[in-house]
Amino acid sequence: MYLYDQYDQRIVDERVAQFRDQTRRFLAGELSAAEFLPLRLQNGLYVQRLAPMLRIAVPYGLLSSTQLRKLAHISRHYDKGYAHVSTRQNIQLNWPQLEEVPDILEELASVQMHAIQTSGNCIRNTTTDQFAGVAADEREDPRPWCEIIRQWSTLHPEFAFLPRKFKIAVCASEQDRAAIHAHDIGVELLANAAGEYGFKVLAGGGLGRTPVIGSVISEWLEKRHLLTYLEAILRVYNQHGRRDNKYKARIKILVKAMGVEAFRDAVEREWALLKDGPSTLTDEEIARAKSFFTAPPYAQVDGEAAAEALRDRCAAEPIFGNWVARNTLAHRVPGYRAVSISLKATGVAPGDITDRQLELLADLADNYSFGELRTTHQQNMVLADVETSALYTLWQQLQAAGLATPNIGYITDVICCPGGDYCSLANAKSIPVAEAIQARFEDLDYLYDLGPIELNISGCMNACGHHHIGHIGILGVDKKGAEFYQVSLGGSQSKQAAIGKILGPSFSQEDIPDVVENILDTFVGLRQEEETFLQTYNRVGIEPFKERVYAKTH
Repeated sequence: MYLYDQYDQRIVDERVAQFRDQTRRFLAGELSAAEFLPLRLQNGLYVQRLAPMLRIAVPYGLLSSTQLRKLAHISRHYDKGYAHVSTRQNIQLNWPQLEEVPDILEELASVQMHAIQTSGNCIRNTTTDQFAGVAADEREDPRPWCEIIRQWSTLHPEFAFLPRKFKIAVCASEQDRAAIHAHDIGVELLANAAGEYGFKVLAGGGLGRTPVIGSVISEWLEKRHLLTYLEAILRVYNQHGRRDNKYKARIKILVKAMGVEAFRDAVEREWALLKDGPSTLTDEEIARAKSFFTAPPYAQVDGEAAAEALRDRCAAEPIFGNWVARNTLAHRVPGYRAVSISLKATGVAPGDITDRQLELLADLADNYSFGELRTTHQQNMVLADVETSALYTLWQQLQAAGLATPNIGYITDVICCPGGDYCSLANAKSIPVAEAIQARFEDLDYLYDLGPIELNISGCMNACGHHHIGHIGILGVDKKGAEFYQVSLGGSQSKQAAIGKILGPSFSQEDIPDVVENILDTFVGLRQEEETFLQTYNRVGIEPFKERVYAKTH
């Protein structure tokens, strides 16, 4: 993973000292709330419904065991003993005291962490595939490119005050596990007709009030031009994006207003001024970034023998076998697997993890995965490099800690924003809805029979739960002062990305588990052999689901 040099550390330490003085001045009445607002946002601090919320940056989801232990310490001593994994692979604290936030930032800086640009109208954390560097379908490790983007975008003076927040995702695999089509900029590493690797660049995607699938701006871009091309897109957006209405300020609105062709032309004109300029990546700079992401010292393992031994163990212990089948992924190195750790046990807010669990995962990362762990934008965690022979012992330890729920990719693996329990913007609660759905569908045999289904919940139109691209999406809405929920179907975050269609009128919180059950019953009745939920939906359309749901609930 990337390690700070003396300049990185100095910048982060100076930012802590700066914010400590700003906080002191605010608490002393020397700064008004309006004056303090942009200063705290630049350091990841929000004012929420019940307490401040601090969002901690986790670049492209990668954490060391040392950083995990520090997060455990911080959550125990400065919060309520747990942390939350967000859909941008960051970590959030929901209960810090304002006067202690500078101390938290100082603690983070001691392990090369910070909260810079986790909020505000700037370029946010660049995200990628949680299996980057180990996935069998990967063309190239995307993490060095994420790091290059991170270094370029962090504290970039030209892009510190954009019309609105800005999000970039990078994908380098056959499957899109980074949802690049739903980002302001999506970057995909692929080969051109000559077999040379470069980037496809999309722009104008995003969710929120106006969900849009991104448009291709460049079909193929040489690697050395990545930053100059991103800079051209950002300049066009910075110059022409609306600032008079925050609901129409995202780049997706600009691309739609200009039209894709006109937007592309504007980017190309701007890029002509930047191409081959100072931000052009040299071979040396690319090699420097890649040097931080070398392969760990994998053991030489007989892959076939290891796979056979694992099959025998799974057959002997079906509960373990369920976990292996659902929560582990094939690795590019024989004899290893990537392990997904579900933070979606029934009765626990999706994405929440306790201080003790964080410390356990730090130990497990040291013992089984070369001291590293990843967060995912599905609000789970990953040990990416586990030797197959260690899976059973690892599973036992995870099970004892409540971290072995075998539901990755299934309907109880709910993506869920904090909602009305915490967020001051929310129209409705999200967490109780997620817990009710998880409780209704605890039968694992039924879960596995349904197959992979993505269910996403957002408490408001800001769509932090990415409900628009869930196979089943649930949105909290305000209906005459009461909390209601709108349901959509058919969304997808894959390379065949799609925005879900609204089923119809909204439902009460109590109705939602029945609504979901009726949707699933409709799917089971209509599916053909081996069809997934999304395949069935795409074949039959929304009407059969609508007829069943509203016949049963109204």
